[in-house]
Amino acid sequence: MFAVKSYFVTGTDTGVGKTAITAALAASLRKRGIDVGVMKPIASGTPNKTGFKSSDAVLLHEAAKVNDTEDMINPVFLPVPTSPYDATKILNLEIDMKTISERFQHLLKAHQMLLVEGIGGVMTPIARNFFVADMIKAMGLETIIVTRSTLGTLNHTMMTFRMCKEYGIAVKGMIINYFDEKGGLAEKNAPSTLYEITGLPILGIIPFVKDYQKLDTLTSIVEKSIDLNLFISERS
Repeated sequence: MFAVKSYFVTGTDTGVGKTAITAALAASLRKRGIDVGVMKPIASGTPNKTGFKSSDAVLLHEAAKVNDTEDMINPVFLPVPTSPYDATKILNLEIDMKTISERFQHLLKAHQMLLVEGIGGVMTPIARNFFVADMIKAMGLETIIVTRSTLGTLNHTMMTFRMCKEYGIAVKGMIINYFDEKGGLAEKNAPSTLYEITGLPILGIIPFVKDYQKLDTLTSIVEKSIDLNLFISERS
């Protein structure tokens, strides 16, 4: 029998690969026999014409192979490509955090493990005075930070780490995405420098791949690049 925990996956900014990494982790852990649930509490963007409105929720649903409905996995979809707070102003609505909390609690109980993927970074505004960090804090989940290995990542990662500390959010470690072995000095040195400065464990370094949206490809890479035993322990 496995003993596992649930996690919130955040990133240093938009487009860092949170969804793909979360999906690949879910698929990899499911192959290990873990009942992994997935959640994207808030998504924004252009809606799909068929199926789930959020393409992020589609990928997560496909990866975890769960029977949970769209409104459980993605309770709030905002059909404009902006931050949640900007979307609420444009659409003249409020985000129902009570519903998000209720569906989070349902999924937490329904599955052995739950991976929750955020929107943007920890300080992406959901309301004027309520940020993604507040949502993570309310959920009480340990957090995984997905970051890049590019110029500028030190600043973005340090700010994310500092805000997590300020909010009292526990951080499991970092996953460094899009690593290019042929990159410049900033790219090559990023993993060791991030570890030296933050002291956070590096859970894995994911190389840059062209077919990033192909779940099978990314899952195979994640299985080779991340020690999944970090998320699983044998229950005696």
